[in-house]
Amino acid sequence: MRHVALPYDSDERFAAVVLPHVREALDEGRRVLVVTCTARLGLLAEALGRDAGRIDGRIAAAWYTHPQRTLAAYHEYATEGPALIVGEPVWAGRGRRETRAWIRYESVLNVALRGTGARLLCPYDSRGVPPDVLAHVALTHPLVLGPGGEAASDAYVRPHELVLDGDHAPLPDPDGRVEALRFTAPELKALRHAVGDYARAAGMDRDLISSLVLGVSEIAANSVEHGAGHGTIRMWVNGRELVCEIADPGGALDDPLPGYLPPEPEASRGYGLWISRQLCDHVELRADRGTLRVRLHMRLNAG
Repeated sequence: MRHVALPYDSDERFAAVVLPHVREALDEGRRVLVVTCTARLGLLAEALGRDAGRIDGRIAAAWYTHPQRTLAAYHEYATEGPALIVGEPVWAGRGRRETRAWIRYESVLNVALRGTGARLLCPYDSRGVPPDVLAHVALTHPLVLGPGGEAASDAYVRPHELVLDGDHAPLPDPDGRVEALRFTAPELKALRHAVGDYARAAGMDRDLISSLVLGVSEIAANSVEHGAGHGTIRMWVNGRELVCEIADPGGALDDPLPGYLPPEPEASRGYGLWISRQLCDHVELRADRGTLRVRLHMRLNAG
């Protein structure tokens, strides 16, 4: 697996560098997935001519909507056979939390697609990508493509060692009214009902409630089965999202990338956080003095 960053400063540079990689991959019989904006997809299609129909082109704004789901989609694509993936995330308009999540996504790709034989080319438009994102490119990509070709990044940091701003900061205290419940195994069903009722009362869209309830249920079940056997959930509304925090007094973080990678098919553990990350908008974890806190964030409205 090769994960290469491509900084560029013009559409002409983008086409000049990406096109040879696409043609080479097609000649080798690789499947080719290109995810970028409409304009640059058009540039590649024009340059490829009749071969344009042989690539799978996707619009970045529709593809890069949720880091964990995008990670899963790339994993599925890469495991179906030899592939070239040209992926250019959308960075404009992202808040600090979103930006950090997408930077970590770029890092986790190195582990998630390891062993697939996929080639990943990640373009970064220096004209519009925020400076703080560009500053992390060399940390999240083992290789960088420059005027002299591919070169190893001396600044590269392995995914489980990458520390982003705020990673170790304490979770902020809840704002406003908080509802708290203790649970053990017999109360898991009641817990699910309580979360659903709280989300409905907060005005959450029906389609999102079931995802939140399942996400909470997975984490709570982990606490019962693999943690202390009991835990506490706190729920509150923060602006236009609902937050559920599950605290497990017997929890621990023994996975350096908890919930980011799909569990092995034969694994008996590891599904809870993976599922919750897929379902919820944002997941935060902190381990402090023997207690593991997992916060699940879900927007109130789907739009």
